[in-house]
Amino acid sequence: MERRTANAERAARQAPPSPQVFAAYRYCEAVTGRQARNFAYGIRLLPTAQRRAMSALYAFSRRVDDIGDGPLETEVKRARLEETRDLLDLVRAGKVPDDATDPVAVALADAAERFPIPLGGLDELIDGVLMDVRGRAYETWDELKEYCRCVAGAIGRLSLGVFGTVPGAPGADRAPHYADTLGLALQLTNILRDVREDAAEGRTYLPREDLAAFGCDTSLDRHAPPAGGDFAGLVRFEVGRARALFAEGLRLLPLLDRRSAACVAAMAGIYHRLLARIARDPHAVLRGRVSLPAREKAYVALRGLSGLDARLAARTAPGESAT
Repeated sequence: MERRTANAERAARQAPPSPQVFAAYRYCEAVTGRQARNFAYGIRLLPTAQRRAMSALYAFSRRVDDIGDGPLETEVKRARLEETRDLLDLVRAGKVPDDATDPVAVALADAAERFPIPLGGLDELIDGVLMDVRGRAYETWDELKEYCRCVAGAIGRLSLGVFGTVPGAPGADRAPHYADTLGLALQLTNILRDVREDAAEGRTYLPREDLAAFGCDTSLDRHAPPAGGDFAGLVRFEVGRARALFAEGLRLLPLLDRRSAACVAAMAGIYHRLLARIARDPHAVLRGRVSLPAREKAYVALRGLSGLDARLAARTAPGESAT
């Protein structure tokens, strides 16, 4: 198949969707707004076609996550995840018609026609959720990083397919790496925020070698830290790792157009502020879910629109990789 010209690609992105596809996107946007408030804050800043595509990616990803987190038996979960992979194959092959009964598949298929989305990232997400279903534990950061790349780094690279990069931007070839690294930062923040909730469900994501180093290799599903351990030290150690990942991943911002950079800056900014709250009070993650008030999220979004974060990232000198 011949590669479409830039003008043809632009026309395809701007062409209005059919009524069936429009309804499918509306469904995905409703799912996103209801279940991913932090994500929704960011994608509000995007042009319509990009916002719809991002909502389709989220809705498909949410479906995969819900299978992994649901109450089904392990073998049923595995079967459902493979069925979802089969559906992704249909999307990839362009075999999902506008009048198909699955709105998520319809929206994702349309988004993949409009943007060069690397759909293999969704296969990686399925692989990562299968790790959860099998109950895998992680001995080292390198092992945990493999999981984070599947469930979050891949989402960063998928999103980059929607955003694109500024033509001729120096270092644009590094954009997938930065998007992947930013995904790692967001996922590690999620892991810290949800440490007690995950432990209550029998999942411990933090590397066992880190837990042992800080004397916290007992259960983390209680409101109080493990007796005799340095839980605050453990959390601050992981915060430092996440901050290094953020510093590297945010080098993506100068490579994006203004609204895409604003979207990424808003989402990353919300999680970066969550990380700061956790660092100030590490035991807060054992008392409940750490979150930001709506007014602070709105401020972060406005800051992203201003381009300040992108300018700061552009001035950051390249350093040693955090990954």
